[in-house]
Amino acid sequence: MVLLTDKNQGQEGTTPVKRLTIQTVEIDQDTTAIRSLDWNRDRFDIEFGLQNGTTYNSFLICGEQTALVDTSHEKFRQLYFDTLTGLINPQDIDYLIISHTEPDHSGLVKDLLQKAPDITVVGSKVAIQFLEDLVHQPFKRRIVKNGDRLDLGNGHEFEFVIAPNLHWPDTIFSFDHKTQILYTCDAFGMHYCTDSTFDDDLSAIEKDFQYYYECLMGPNARSVLSAMKRMAELKTIKMIATGHGPLLYHNLQELTGRYLNWSQNQTKAETTVGIFYVSEYGYSDRLAQSITNGIVKTGVAVEVVDLSGTVDLQELRELVGRCKGLVVGMNPISSNTSIQTALSTVLGSATEKQAIGIFETGGGDDEPTYPLLNKFRSAGLTVAFPVIEIRETPTENTYKKCEEAGTDLGQLVTKEKSIKAMKSLSADLDKALGRISGGLYIITAKKGDVSSAMLASWVSQASFKPLGFSIAVAKDRAIESLMQVGDRFVLNVLEEGNYQALMKHFLKRFSPGADRFEGVKTQPAENGAPILGDALAYMECEVVSRMDCGDHWAVYSTVYAGRVSKPESLTAVHHRKVGNHY
Repeated sequence: MVLLTDKNQGQEGTTPVKRLTIQTVEIDQDTTAIRSLDWNRDRFDIEFGLQNGTTYNSFLICGEQTALVDTSHEKFRQLYFDTLTGLINPQDIDYLIISHTEPDHSGLVKDLLQKAPDITVVGSKVAIQFLEDLVHQPFKRRIVKNGDRLDLGNGHEFEFVIAPNLHWPDTIFSFDHKTQILYTCDAFGMHYCTDSTFDDDLSAIEKDFQYYYECLMGPNARSVLSAMKRMAELKTIKMIATGHGPLLYHNLQELTGRYLNWSQNQTKAETTVGIFYVSEYGYSDRLAQSITNGIVKTGVAVEVVDLSGTVDLQELRELVGRCKGLVVGMNPISSNTSIQTALSTVLGSATEKQAIGIFETGGGDDEPTYPLLNKFRSAGLTVAFPVIEIRETPTENTYKKCEEAGTDLGQLVTKEKSIKAMKSLSADLDKALGRISGGLYIITAKKGDVSSAMLASWVSQASFKPLGFSIAVAKDRAIESLMQVGDRFVLNVLEEGNYQALMKHFLKRFSPGADRFEGVKTQPAENGAPILGDALAYMECEVVSRMDCGDHWAVYSTVYAGRVSKPESLTAVHHRKVGNHY
């Protein structure tokens, strides 16, 4: 395996800045990986924190004919095409295989087709439909189904595996029988940027690998199992060439085994919420993903179904029947009878013991939102959050609102279980735990246009060099997604005898997307987070690491600035009566 090139973009003075680079590597015979390395990206949508950047992987396979598997993100346009033309004249490419049409992989398809209009685009039926709306120009196409083959010559015969909902409805895997490489795009990937082309260091990548699964693949666990069943019908897979992160080679069996175990456990989950939506390019999928992330924070499993794809109505009834909660995402669908039938099946299978939430994008000929909600309400379902209506391009605040709505739903469907768990604890132990006291603090954070806050008492200094402290943050707190590694926030210390108003304000339950700081005196810290005007002291902090502690994250942070407004005052102290809930 030979490293061919490594190109860099971005200069600051005379010092190179590692921001966007391209790496090309010969990963097997006639097979080159074109890896677009995004070193500094720290978010994949607002809720998906990236500790180690990400990559967008594309692949060039040369037999008697040539195929390109996926392109890259549009931010790499110049670097990508400079690199590609150094390897091949784009007009000599015969096929462009589209694993799926999410913009981070198909962002340069339109550019490529303008340079080489004779390329035949290979993809699933849904992918081709999406591309027609994306490129706005005629193109040659070949729609493939499960088991279809494409012979490039010289032994490079591709076999296609349909893998819908991983994590878009149009996903396909591609298997090269000569090299035994399986191209899977998002599946089995991770957001991890490194010069290492392969999974050389398992300990370095396994947390990101699992985090990626939990965010993107866990909600589609049944689809993962279906895809892996089809993968098992292929002959030996030597390598998985993913769309993000290192390629799986050294730890292939270990990591695919983890996917299998996680997915099997997910499908056996005690509490499940079903999300049923109609994909609208770029919006509905991401809104559904944000709601999913909010639900998953509460420990509830999620199954996502795109009603615009091929839907088995019997399987749909069974899924609705085993769900504790339902989320329905509406789009312009009036003329599509199959989607209307699927929606009617969801409505007809719902029961009064379930919770319901609805979001809508687009306007126009949608199924009217509130009449639809009333149909579910008439069936006895409990409304988990107010209808979310999107009329303009979603912002970071939009996605955060969806995440918070999902968390509200997850907390609602697990409420009885949580109460039972509290009652099961020994009374003596419960009271003993309650004797562990703590101060009273307000954590405030701001990322882009999104801000949040929470009342905290589980705060303790943890180190002198560097100056650092730990804070326990419940996984289902809204602020949790703003406290990823590298994020900055403010620790506001409350004053003894002057904390009741702030405590009451931040203890109340906020509706999804509500402004936590309305009516509260604040000023911005240097890191942008709000400093509370009535706080005794404040410290500006940066998250260094997070440790999983069951239903909380133990967040270790360093302190780099701060001051006390009232030097003679003391910190407010919180004494609890019990130790099994706030």
